[in-house]
Amino acid sequence: MVPRPTVARRAIFGWMMFDWAAQPFFTVVITFVFGPYFAARMIADPVAGQAAWSNANTISSFVIAILSPVLGSIADATGNRKRWIGFFAIIKILALLGLWQAAPGSSAAYIGGLIILASIAAEFSIVFNDSMMTRLVDKRNVGTISNIAWGLGYVGGLIALFFVLLYLAADVTSGKTLLGNAPLFGLDPALGEDARATGPLSAIWYLVFILPMFFFTPDTPTGMPIGKAVRSGLRELGHTIGQLRHRKAIRRFLIARMIYQDGVNGLLILGGAFAAGMFGWQTTEIGIYGIILIVVAIFGCLVASFLDSLLGSKRVVIICLIMLTAATIGDISTAPGSTLFGLVPLATEDSGGLFGTMAEKVYVLYGLLIGLAFGPVQASSRSYLARSVTDAEAGRFFGIYALSGRATAFVATGLNSILIWWTASARIGMGSLILFFILGLMLLLVTPYPATDE
Repeated sequence: MVPRPTVARRAIFGWMMFDWAAQPFFTVVITFVFGPYFAARMIADPVAGQAAWSNANTISSFVIAILSPVLGSIADATGNRKRWIGFFAIIKILALLGLWQAAPGSSAAYIGGLIILASIAAEFSIVFNDSMMTRLVDKRNVGTISNIAWGLGYVGGLIALFFVLLYLAADVTSGKTLLGNAPLFGLDPALGEDARATGPLSAIWYLVFILPMFFFTPDTPTGMPIGKAVRSGLRELGHTIGQLRHRKAIRRFLIARMIYQDGVNGLLILGGAFAAGMFGWQTTEIGIYGIILIVVAIFGCLVASFLDSLLGSKRVVIICLIMLTAATIGDISTAPGSTLFGLVPLATEDSGGLFGTMAEKVYVLYGLLIGLAFGPVQASSRSYLARSVTDAEAGRFFGIYALSGRATAFVATGLNSILIWWTASARIGMGSLILFFILGLMLLLVTPYPATDE
């Protein structure tokens, strides 16, 4: 066996900085700031806004699901990943800069189209960046480096979110930020400029912090022509999927994971917009809620890293799915004067300030369950598969694992959109996520651990 070439630390550092660069888009644009603004303020009708936001994410998820496996084969066959990352970075940055135009009353189709472009470019860039990892780090250290990079992404997202909340986002009435100052650059919260600024902010952040990867991380030379790479990749993908006919346990696990991961993705995409529509939360409230969830998620991953070794990956995933189901039921059952569908009455007085009503405080408590669970349910799913395959087959089955996380990612948001259109109720649409958690859990309960057929 040819020994692995020594890779400089700065090369690994450059690769890890990609997660730092990429995460603010998902944190401040998709989940906690721009998304809720789009759904609850840019579009006057919150129900129509949530449907439009769900539609945009459904379209992008569908495109990502169709093309990601092909792009994975291109990454292996063509080499020169940084060229592709640069291509998609241009698309993503231009789309994010365009979000500044999302004034109240703007075209949902146009702004939604920018979100679709940015989301597709972001996910495709991740495909190529992730495929660089195996050349940089040996198997013994790959988990450590991957988790550090993931943690860096969370930290980068938190910093960006803190910056938005402390210096850009302001109360619509007072015009002041959490620090009691006027927003930087003269941003007017009444025009949504604090939320709209997250697009350019994420674009500039991404442009600056992917530079270490381009400067320091080595790439492979150009290999197979793209047309040949696509044909070869599709053949290999079909061969590997064909093997699943004889691997019932892994097939069952991958299907279960595909179902409950749809629910996780839907909850992260739609949860902030749902709260904004129900409580009228502005950028500050959504941002603080996001900070709480991310901080709790980091803690949840630390706890789960211990529980995974003690209890096993399957039990950790089951616990997380139960928590996510309970949290979603709690969210959709909460109204200004009650929770659990009216069984528990709540005071309606507003004390002022952040999360001023009791219903808002209860909603945040349910959010703690989401924060504790959404990181570990994904991390322990990955270790579940790692314990179920041999080293010789790990690469191709983790490729299918990646496909299972994206193949039907549009279903949860799509069902949400259909139910909102059909019932004119955002609660019913949001409640559909419970089906994904329960169905995934039921299938997982009858799946062996490890997922071997011996």
